[in-house]
Amino acid sequence: MTSPQREIEEIVHRETQAWNARDVDLLLSIFHPDIVWPWPPDADSHDPADWVFVLGRFDRERWRRAWQDLFDTHDLVHNRREIVRIAATPEKDGAFAVVDVDTLWRRRDGTDFHWKGRACKVYTKVAGEWKLIMHTGLLRYPVAGA
Repeated sequence: MTSPQREIEEIVHRETQAWNARDVDLLLSIFHPDIVWPWPPDADSHDPADWVFVLGRFDRERWRRAWQDLFDTHDLVHNRREIVRIAATPEKDGAFAVVDVDTLWRRRDGTDFHWKGRACKVYTKVAGEWKLIMHTGLLRYPVAGA
């Protein structure tokens, strides 16, 4: 039996693989049907009162179209992700992963679309399978001791 931490590490890596391969189906496989994804307007907007929803509650076909549009109109320049921490509930039915993300997309017209910051990805275990149920947008955090 694997630990929740190892299972969450696998799902984080599967998400990274989906972005790298620009594989919509693999990406959609990690989402819980009730996921919501608030997003800060910029990496310094730590106050959730300023956050917005870009895609709304998970709708497989709407999200498929949105991500496929990104993949069809942008090239992936780099996708660097580092897991900072994984924590699970004592009951092993909920977990979160803190992930530092540096993903650079480039539109075909040369315009950069940069995702850079720290995310908190929240998972729930349903019918024996982990699913991403909530994800904060990327935020910049000050360096410790600064």
